[in-house]
This record gives sequence, C-alpha cells and structure tokens, in this order.
Amino acid sequence: MSFPVSRLAAALSLAFAAAASAHADPIPDTVIVTANRTPQRAEDVIPDTVVISSEDIARAGAGSVADVLRRQRGIEISRNGGAGTNTTVFLRGANSNQVVVLVDGVRIGSATTGAASWNAIPLSSIDHIEIVYGPLSSLYGADAIGGVVQIFTKKSEGAPMFSASAGGGTYGTNQYDASVHGSTGGEHSVTYALSGAREESDGFSSTRPGSSSYNPDDDGYTRNSVNGRIALRLAEGHEIGAQFMQSRLNAQYDSGKSAFDSHNIQEVDSYAVFLNDRFLPNWRSSVQVARSEDKLGSFTSTAASGISQLNTRQDELTWQNTFDMGGDTLQVLAGHRKEKVLSSSVKDVNRTRITNSVAASYDLRRGSHLLDVSARNDHSAYGSKTTGAVGYGYEFTQDLRATASYGTSFRAPTFNELFYPGYGLMSNQPERGRNAEAGVQYRVAGVDLQANYYRNRLTDMIVSVTPCPSRTGSCAYNVDHALLEGLTLAVDTRIGNLDLRASADLQDPRDETTGKQLARRARRHASVAADYTAGAVETGVELQASGRRFDDAANANRLGGYGLLNLYTTWHMTRDWSLLVRLDNAADKHYELARNYGTAGRTWFAGIRYGVR
Repeated sequence: MSFPVSRLAAALSLAFAAAASAHADPIPDTVIVTANRTPQRAEDVIPDTVVISSEDIARAGAGSVADVLRRQRGIEISRNGGAGTNTTVFLRGANSNQVVVLVDGVRIGSATTGAASWNAIPLSSIDHIEIVYGPLSSLYGADAIGGVVQIFTKKSEGAPMFSASAGGGTYGTNQYDASVHGSTGGEHSVTYALSGAREESDGFSSTRPGSSSYNPDDDGYTRNSVNGRIALRLAEGHEIGAQFMQSRLNAQYDSGKSAFDSHNIQEVDSYAVFLNDRFLPNWRSSVQVARSEDKLGSFTSTAASGISQLNTRQDELTWQNTFDMGGDTLQVLAGHRKEKVLSSSVKDVNRTRITNSVAASYDLRRGSHLLDVSARNDHSAYGSKTTGAVGYGYEFTQDLRATASYGTSFRAPTFNELFYPGYGLMSNQPERGRNAEAGVQYRVAGVDLQANYYRNRLTDMIVSVTPCPSRTGSCAYNVDHALLEGLTLAVDTRIGNLDLRASADLQDPRDETTGKQLARRARRHASVAADYTAGAVETGVELQASGRRFDDAANANRLGGYGLLNLYTTWHMTRDWSLLVRLDNAADKHYELARNYGTAGRTWFAGIRYGVR
C-alpha cells in the first residue's frame, strides 16, 4: 500500500521543528569538486549538491552503490532483483541515461544503453561520492540533464596506512577488502593507493511467480575489483600520475525454468594518465588522457545462439585551464571523446562516434553576491550543440542564502536508438532540456535547512512508438515532451552527540505528450536518519519511504508505496579495530521496485575492520 503522505509530512515537520529549536554544534565546511570542475567551498556552490562521505559508505555494509544513493534526496532506483542485477538510478525523475557518471573524472557507461552499469561498480573501493543536481551539459556535455554523479576512489597523502575488512550476512553474503595508501614525502614525493575487494552472495530469486521468466532458484553474484592511483611530484606545482579501476561482476538472473544457469558477466574498467601543472601563481593546467570500458556478456545456454557480447569503449582527452582572476575563477576547457561499440550478436551497432568540445566558465564572488556563467559547444555526428547555464546566489545574512539558476542540456541518442535492428532510427536527434530552479538555505542555531524548486522541461524525448513513422512495427522516435518538476526539502544538524538528517521530495515527473506519470518514479519519497554516538559506539536508524509508482509508461501496472526501516551500530573497539552490525528492512517489508521482480526481505550484515597508520 502507499505510504501515507500525512504521516510523512508530520514526521518531517517534527524533525524540522526539533532540529530548529535545539542548540547544535557547527557543521564542518566541505570542499566540492564536481559542481564546477574545480575545488570549491560548499558555501560558494550554487547548484544543489550532496556529498556522501567515507563514513556513510562504511556504515552501508554490503550491497551496492545504488543502495547508498537511494538514501539521498532526489534519488530513486529500480532493480530487476538483487544487488547484482540490472539497476536504474533516477535523479530528480531523470532516466539513468540522462545522468553523467564519473569515476575520478573519467566518464563511464554504455554507449548502447546510455547508462552506467551501477550494479558492477564496487562499493568498497569508494572514498566518497558527490551528487550535483540539475543540468550540467555546459560543463560535462551530453547526457547531463538530471545531474552528475562523481565517484572518488580511495587515495591518500601522509604516512602509509593499511586497512582491511571482512564480513558476512544474509543470503550467504561474504565481503572482503584490503587497501594501502600513503606518501613517501620529500621534494619528489610519490603518493599512492591500491585497493582490492571481493563480494559474493547466494542471493534470492530475481523474479516472482507472476513473471514469464520465473525460476524459483536463487540468483547470486560475485564481484571482484581492484583500483589504484600513483602520482609523482615533479617540482613545486607540477604532478604527473596514473589511476585505474577494474571491476568484474558475475551475476545470475532468471530466464525461465531452464537447466542452464543464465548469467551476465559485466566488466567496468577505467584508466587515466594525468598531468597537473601550476605554470603561474594564477594559472593551473590539467591534461588527462582516459579510457573506460563497459563489457557485457550474456549467457542463456551453452550454444552460440545463447551467448552475446556487447562492449563499449570510450577514449577521452581533456585539457582544462583554470585562472584566478583576483578572486574570480575563469575556466577554459577543450575535450575529445571517441565512443566505440563492438558486439558479437548485434553487428548493426558496431559503430564509432567522435565528439569534440570547447567550454568556458566564469565564477564571481562580490561581497554577498555569487554568480556562475558557463557555455559549451559539442560537435559530433548529430551536429553542433551549444548549451549554457547561469546561476546567481545572494547572501542576505551569514545564515540565509537564496539561489536561482537556468540551464540548457541535451542527451545524445544511444547507439541502440540509432542503429539497433527493428528499433533504432538513424534520423533520431538529441533530446533537449531547459531547467529553471530556485533555492533557499537557512542556518539557525547550527541547523541547516534547505529547499529547492526545479522545473526541467524536456523536448524531443526518445520513446518507443507503435506504429513506427518510417516502417512497420515499433521503433525509437523523437516524439514526446516531458516535465520533471518538484520541490526538495532537507534538514541536517548535529545536537551534541546526535546527528539528524531528513529530506522529502514532492515531484511530478510526467510525460506531457500522454499525460502519464513516468514509469517507476514516485510523486513522493523521503528519508529520515539519526546517528547517536556514545563513547566508542555509534548507533543509527534510517527510514526510507516512497509513494506509489507505475511499472509502465501507460500507467496500467501499479507498484505500491513502501517504507523501509534500517538499523546499524559501529563499535570502535580500539583505535585500529571496529565492528559493524547492520539490519536492513528490519520490518521485513514486502515491496517491488519493478513488477514481478524480487527484493530483499529482512537482512543482516556484520563486519570487522582493521586500519592502522
């Protein structure tokens, strides 16, 4: 059944009121990189941004990146079974292929689906995550309609540090990871980091009896990953280095009651070589050469007809120059990206696409005034696309700030939407977005209150239509208009030893052509979390709630709302040893993220971590 909106509003009102009336300790400053492609203090960032810290990730236990993201404001997920199965992440109602995903500045994803392989990204390799909401095509190019998610892997400076952890839980889940990072020091210091992890689970049936693919067997997964970074300081202000991430996921899924165990083998890899230089006190230059690969092998039988391989390779060259203009910041960027698809089963999508880009941005701060202006041109096979954005912020007092922004964006058609036999049309053009939003941030007695209203109108949206205008059957076609509109409310505070966080999203993601609600997106969802520290023990509780959704574009199949209760405790036994115990879906709620696909019931995870410097 749907989560009662009145109860949600009451709970959030109580949380806001309690936080606003209490004395709270100051919330520490945060540095954000993704919002403007250069480090900024959080108080100078105009777009709505969330940072998921290393502590938040450590408290997540086992699972996936999507499980961590879904606890943040503005984010929903859909998944075809357990943590190893196909996962979709919606950002402010935007599709997965309308969100740019970066790993340490390297874009990842499939050129055939246009989306990142969320289920294959290793959680244990991540240091922190930045989420920037709203259109960022003027900074990152195609596909940044809903926002940008950047994943930062573990890296460090200072004395060498070693850490390791092991844990296990429900469904035969086991997790192991180890890492070492540090710096050699000295004039020509070397900083380094290396991490490795393995996660395995017996899982549960990915489908339910109503599915045509139903098979009651368990569908487990194994995920192996390794990532590293090394950088050499050539001289003061000059650094050269390299980084990589490799992850391999072997995940079972249901394709009917066959004796063969159907499974996918998915690999997500990224590599980069970079050179950072400060040529003048006010001029910083960064050059990065990068490659990312998304490889998907599907196996439904031992016969050749039951095996398919679909690989995407993206090569990027980026040159970014940042100039300090007496306190203002000017950025000039040039980029080259080559996308290439190789498929053994669908040879029509074996294509190459090249995009050349130039961009510039200017950030200004004058007393109480903040101003960001950016523009970018991307030229590729579908022509030249120019996007721009402007954002303004005004600080009424040290504790009260208002912002407003407007930006344009676009999404390039995927290779499937262009070339897939019986579906793609080579005449498809990019989707276009125009977003306007306004926000207010208020700190009272150390409590951060935030509200953001956005209205993102999409035109030329590509959907599957029947009949196809140019041939019989159905096809992908630029026909629909969509509106992603909503209000996000958030509160964050610390009262002594108690951390409180709450957020609510009231949104209306709809297809304006049909008047229907966009599939698998709720009109209301929220989260509330509280962490309490007593000596060496940290205890927390999370509540996630979502209203009803529809599984299909026609809004014929309804998915009920749900509420999930999660509990966790971390005991810092010594300076170097800690123990985590986590209970997810404590009330054993039965719900669906996709029609006739299974979700986890009550699960527990316990892990021990060692870290010494």
